[in-house]
Amino acid sequence: MPQNHMAPQFFTTSPGEPRLAYLSRAGLRGPGLFWLGGYRSDMRGSKATFVDAFAAEQDRPCLRFDYSGHGESEGAFENGTIGLWAEQATKIFRALTEGPQVVIGSSMGGWIALLLARALAKLGETDRLASLVLIAPAPDFSEELVWPSLPETVRATLARDGVWRDDQNVFTQKFFEDGRRQSVLGGELRTWCPVRILQGMRDDAVPWRHALKLLEHLAADPATLTLIRDGDHRLSRPQDLDLLRGALTQTPVAR
Repeated sequence: MPQNHMAPQFFTTSPGEPRLAYLSRAGLRGPGLFWLGGYRSDMRGSKATFVDAFAAEQDRPCLRFDYSGHGESEGAFENGTIGLWAEQATKIFRALTEGPQVVIGSSMGGWIALLLARALAKLGETDRLASLVLIAPAPDFSEELVWPSLPETVRATLARDGVWRDDQNVFTQKFFEDGRRQSVLGGELRTWCPVRILQGMRDDAVPWRHALKLLEHLAADPATLTLIRDGDHRLSRPQDLDLLRGALTQTPVAR
């Protein structure tokens, strides 16, 4: 049964916290695949579904979940921060996956993946990461990409009310404050595993030079950057998904 038609299961990080919806596929071969979605996206999107189908082809485990305030998970979106979502990712990763995993992070999920790697290193569990595959990764996007673009009127509203909304967006002051604390581009960045980055050069949300900056900070780990000249932020065209398949197959499969 295609997993996108299945009802999700739910995981609670601690009593009283929002329940997080997830979809888990069993598999006999490793490493498993662990999906981290983007800002305001969900686990049933086209790339997440592609990763699950790829896992099914190879008989590999796959886990997808929605951060709080996203998709089918509980919680209000405006209560979320990068630090909270990264903590949720770390807890669900450690509780619901076994052995080495290929972590695939899309956009904001790329930032979350890097924070997950940092958290696992602090726990002495670097062997849990087989590799990272980052699609249009957006580390530090709140401070480096969004904040500079906000009009002064929006910044003033955030300072006064703590929240700003329009028809399409909602931002909170605590989101930006937490984002500064979660920065990963302030110095050398370690993941302790190979990193493969896919980045479109026509990305209007995350400039391709941002991916180049990330690559420069990954000086101590094996890292590659594939630039797609006509690729946009979504990177969900058939030719983009072929590149994603290639990145996923670069990690050897254990029988």
